[in-house]
Amino acid sequence: MIRILSSLIVSATLLLVACAPAAPSGTPASAPPPAPSAAGSPAASTVPSAAAEVGQTDTEWGRIWDTLPSSFPQIPGARPSDEAAGSPVSAAFVIAGDVARLVAAALVTQLATAGLPTAGLGTPLEDGSYTLDATGSTGGCKAQLTIKPMGGETFVTVLYGAACPRD
Repeated sequence: MIRILSSLIVSATLLLVACAPAAPSGTPASAPPPAPSAAGSPAASTVPSAAAEVGQTDTEWGRIWDTLPSSFPQIPGARPSDEAAGSPVSAAFVIAGDVARLVAAALVTQLATAGLPTAGLGTPLEDGSYTLDATGSTGGCKAQLTIKPMGGETFVTVLYGAACPRD
């Protein structure tokens, strides 16, 4: 008899918990999916794509993506930098050592391989920095990279044009 009574109490408790509202706001625990429209249009995705989450910024140079796509050439040994925090850039990196010429030369090759050829390395500016202007195969796609030695480190800032593709 005690076993039956215990089982009934446990069952009643489970039933009450299962029927209780899930949230104090009074909204149902799960809403039914929206009914398809009469026109048969596809339902909107509730998960935004990665490209939709990335913003763009207008700069003196032109409109840029706020971040680089994953397909953009990687700089070995580079880590993110806050050096360009006051100005809009697509990315900013720092590399240990005064290696601006080596980094710039490597980027000329990497950019060409990635479909963003430059006019070449050129000569450094008075402060030892290099500016690489790259153009992509899609109309209006351009990028500008500044490679600058400063205090025993090398800083790279990237402006990646808004007309360039995202992956």
